[in-house]
Order: sequence, then C-alpha cells, then structure tokens
Amino acid sequence: MRLLLVEDERTTARLLARGLRESAYAVDVVHDGLAASAKLANACYDLVVLDVMLPGRSGLEVCRRLRASGETTPVLMLTARDSVDSRIDGLDAGADDYLTKPFDLGELLARIRALARRRSVAPARDRLTVGPLSIDLATRELFVSGQQVEVTAKEFGLLSYLAGRAGDVVSRQDIARHVWDDDWYDPLSNVIDVYIQRLRRKIDPAGGPSLLRARRGEGYQLIVEHGPPVRLRSDDCRRSYGETGTKRGARRPDGGRDRGPGVP
Repeated sequence: MRLLLVEDERTTARLLARGLRESAYAVDVVHDGLAASAKLANACYDLVVLDVMLPGRSGLEVCRRLRASGETTPVLMLTARDSVDSRIDGLDAGADDYLTKPFDLGELLARIRALARRRSVAPARDRLTVGPLSIDLATRELFVSGQQVEVTAKEFGLLSYLAGRAGDVVSRQDIARHVWDDDWYDPLSNVIDVYIQRLRRKIDPAGGPSLLRARRGEGYQLIVEHGPPVRLRSDDCRRSYGETGTKRGARRPDGGRDRGPGVP
C-alpha cells in the first residue's frame, strides 16, 4: 500500500514515516496543505494520513477539496485537539477516521489496516493464504509450508500486495505505485526484479516451479495453482508510460485526466 503522510512537524513526520516503512508501507511525505493537495491531484494513493493544523491550507480544507473532486481515498486525520466539536469537524470534512495526538504507532497501524480492509486494493482479512504461503498482515510474518521465513519489510510489502491479487498479472507500474514511494523508487532501475528474485529464493519449493511467474511486457503473477495464466488486470488509477519511464496523463472516457502513481 502507498500512503501520503501530511505532517508539518518534521521530526514527527520523519518518525512516523520510518515506522510506516518498517511496517512495509510505501510512504510519501509533505509538510503543508498546498503540497498535499498538489500530490493528491497528481498521484494515486491508497490512504492519506492527514494532520489538521497545517501551513498554507488546513487539513480540513485539503480533505474537503479531495472529497469535492469525487475521490474516495480513505483519510485518517491526526490532531492535537481532543474536543467532540473538532472530531465532528474532521468527519464532516470527509475524514474516515480520527486519531488524537499523542498516539501509539501500533494504534495508527491498526487504524490503517481497518481502513484498508474497506478498499479493494487491500485484502479483507489480516491473514492471506495462497498455496503454501501464509501471510499474517498484522504481525508481518510469513510462513511457507508451515515454517516461518524471515523477510525484509519491502519483501513483505511486495509479497503481500501480490498475494492480495493472487492469480492476477500485476503490472510493474501497479507494483511501483503501491509498494514503493517517490523517495525510494527509480522507474529506470531493476529494483522490482531484484526483490522478486530474493522472494523466489525464499518461497519457491526446491526443484519445483516458481510461485512468482514473470510475464514479459506485462508484469508478475503470484500463482494460485499451476494452470493457464489469467488475464492482466489494471488498477482503477492508471497512467501510461513512455519508453524511458516518463509519465503521460491518459484521458478517461469521461474526458477527465487519469492520475498516476507520482513515480518520476
């Protein structure tokens, strides 16, 4: 999952971003309301963690504008205000949940998982089972044929995203926008292929076919059972790319412009 974190206090933003990335989320960070609105207008996010008190434009106004544009991306608001009126204002502005500072990182992660379960980009349960793989999304543990296997946060994020779409061919663009963030992903690199190879070494049965199938020119597929490959499914939020990885906004049938992953 790819998150947008909007927090003007830079130390807090840095600590939260580190905790979220260690929990296998891709995170983009901005520090004011105008930058948040610009990001949301030009990139696709699975969830927004939004502070209320921001320079340039308040979190409430950012959320109102997001909802006025027709976007339904879940918004979790953060605030130091603990009054009932403040919570009502946030919810009426379009927020899906509200968390009062100070808070524990574990509670923030639990609320993110709860909001994600309502979205099609995330599985509707905290444990995924695909063939010999069992993936616990709450504890971030991976079991292969009943044996626990150690994986890094990024490996876990990649595998859990593919497991949530098991059987589908997932494009590299979709993987990049949901598993990597702007600060860590180079669209011209082979970083996705490197992580796929690392996962294969950890999850593939000895002497058997790989659970992660590469589809040339299309993407990767986590095999549910070894049979004919299934169709390629694209995200609701998509963007076409040139040969060099440069993004080009594509027109939707309704005349609007698609919003892509924000990968440079």
